[in-house]
Amino acid sequence: MPEINILPKEVYQLIAAGEVVERPSSIVKEMIENSVDAGAKNITVEIKNGGITYIRITDDGCGIAKSEIKKVFVSHATSKIKSGEDLNSISTLGFRGEAMASIAAVSRVELLSREKGAPLGTRYEIAGGEEIDFSEAGCPEGTTIVVRDIFFNTPARMKFLKKDVTEGNSVAGVVDRMAISHPEISFRFIRDGKQTLITSGNGELKSAVYSVFGKEFSSSLIEVDYSVNNMRISGVVTKPSASRKSRAMQFFFINSRLVKCQTAMAALEQAYKNSIMVGKFPGCVLNIECDTSFVDVNVHPAKIEVRFANERPVFELVYYGVKSAIEQGDTPKEIVFENKPSFSTASGRLDIFKRNEDKPRQMEFRQKSNPENFWEVASPKQEYKTSKSFEQNKEVYEKTLDEAKSFEEEKNEAPAIEEPEIEAPKVEIPDFRVIGEAFKTYIIVEIDNALYLIDKHAAHERMNFEKLKSSTQINSQVLLAPVAVRLSKDEYNAVCSNLELYKKCGFLVEDFGDSSVIVRECPSMLSGEDIEDLICETAGKLLEGKTDITPERMDWIFHSTSCRAAVKAGDYTSPYERELFVKKLLSMPNIRYCPHGRPVMIKMTKYEIEKLFGRS
Repeated sequence: MPEINILPKEVYQLIAAGEVVERPSSIVKEMIENSVDAGAKNITVEIKNGGITYIRITDDGCGIAKSEIKKVFVSHATSKIKSGEDLNSISTLGFRGEAMASIAAVSRVELLSREKGAPLGTRYEIAGGEEIDFSEAGCPEGTTIVVRDIFFNTPARMKFLKKDVTEGNSVAGVVDRMAISHPEISFRFIRDGKQTLITSGNGELKSAVYSVFGKEFSSSLIEVDYSVNNMRISGVVTKPSASRKSRAMQFFFINSRLVKCQTAMAALEQAYKNSIMVGKFPGCVLNIECDTSFVDVNVHPAKIEVRFANERPVFELVYYGVKSAIEQGDTPKEIVFENKPSFSTASGRLDIFKRNEDKPRQMEFRQKSNPENFWEVASPKQEYKTSKSFEQNKEVYEKTLDEAKSFEEEKNEAPAIEEPEIEAPKVEIPDFRVIGEAFKTYIIVEIDNALYLIDKHAAHERMNFEKLKSSTQINSQVLLAPVAVRLSKDEYNAVCSNLELYKKCGFLVEDFGDSSVIVRECPSMLSGEDIEDLICETAGKLLEGKTDITPERMDWIFHSTSCRAAVKAGDYTSPYERELFVKKLLSMPNIRYCPHGRPVMIKMTKYEIEKLFGRS
């Protein structure tokens, strides 16, 4: 039998630290929770190099007595509980007594603390679990903890840390979540010398949400406040019209503790059923208040997983609370129509959408610069520079608009456009006749003794997808007005970690700071209005982390790009465009399904039709 060894203190401390300290954000979470439990009203978090080399957290809480400070760094020493019975009714965020001991075991820690009313504070320094200094010091009331050089004594753990920007984004996400769970506390976050977040601490949840997630997200919120069976749910949810492509903006709290709760998530999405588009998800910041004996938070060292004595009341609380909030607070989505066209790219693109009672939405006019893009109607060539103001371009703008109107009026009588060049077909194109279009969606074509119904959106989407995949270099266009996209911290981290991937797919995306990215270039087949939703969608897919294989990740982006660049069902297409479209499609026999697997065409033979009419 192998000999059983009793591990020395320095070894078992490192093992225990691995359960609590995974990365800098783990340290920040534990220390902020201690500050909240200490009754702080103002908490400042500062990091450098993603928190790997420097973390400082300052609070104005109750402070720590000199006689108690050394106990802070002793394993399983805590002021939160005294007996096993206390585990059944935990009301504080921390209670295990492991965090500070684990942090001190793998980093260099300096603590300054002064109790309220005490004349002097105390300075305590510890590194790798070994005491270095213990002395009196002048410091403000409250506690300041500085953590330096994480994993300095465990290089094997150090190599698993990610880039500074990734670790910093993870820390920012922790601060964000703590700020929205405690709107009564003013949070301040400083990253590499730059303040990136400050909340008022006025107790208003919407104010905290605005500070953390910005105007766009906060303006779409509906307040929730519902009580039943001695339980209460409060917070905010997004309007159905402001749904997102992922669950990244769903935040659930139990008694102000951030948790992962599948029951609450299922209830939330059930409440939105039949009110939200398939494939989209609501956002929320919801806090469930219940008796501490009803929930067990002593499940995992990270304290993010909980168990309920009974799941059903939780489901009903969330479902009915959110459902009633939607019914009372949702309002119809407002649409603003602009009469003026918008110049969206530096290449001279002009989008003109006509809306009136007599004619459906028209296809857009573009400068005839890409003959391969057969789905675009050519317009008279115009030139202008992006550096000019709108007033400077006014003459060109008016001329373009007049010519576009003239072109629209005359094209039915005597088409003046040249047929765009078509790539030489790889196969012989059969004789066909375009009969027309049904429901502004399906092009009806006669070939030999059969009718084909072609889904123009699905077919065009697949064409775009194949073109993107086969391109060695994707043609991009510079956006005249760069598009800023606000994301959740996790989505932001996913995008910033894949900037080169976006570049390969034709996008120039840059880190804009404060959970935002800015898109300066996009594939030429896209219009500016599609970009924000596309970035959010692809960020959600990257966040899922289903694969690390770059080609598959590129497929995700190509799918989304192709879909948004394709003509939509219900869009008006002229006979000329239909003819050209069918010719192009028939020259590509490999296109039979869209990237999502839907067929692009359905065949009905003459014999089958005659059978229906009893002619055979």
